[in-house]
Amino acid sequence: MPHPVDVHVGKRIRHRRWLVGMTQQQLAESVGIKFQQIQKYETGANRVSASRLWDIAESLDVEISFFFEGLDQDGGVEREKSDPARADLMGDKEALDLVRSYYAIPENQRRRLFDLARVLSEVA
Repeated sequence: MPHPVDVHVGKRIRHRRWLVGMTQQQLAESVGIKFQQIQKYETGANRVSASRLWDIAESLDVEISFFFEGLDQDGGVEREKSDPARADLMGDKEALDLVRSYYAIPENQRRRLFDLARVLSEVA
């Protein structure tokens, strides 16, 4: 049975990989392993070693701490369980696609789009 921390780290790998638009194959090639190993990491079936996590973080352009965000200090229970809306959002492919598309927009245009979205949400 996978440890909850391994499952959480795997989910964070998958979400970040997806947000940057990278396939499992591309990530695997970047860190020098087979894509099946990435699959096992992402499901929590296999634990990610410290050096491998370092390589994955570098490939995904995040700090190592990114993979542990959302964990409690005392046993790895996800804080997201206390906020079901956030957990649902992270599992929603459409929401993740929207976030990925949003960050692909140049920053000055992104700011204007954000302001527009805020105004529209206040009107609705």
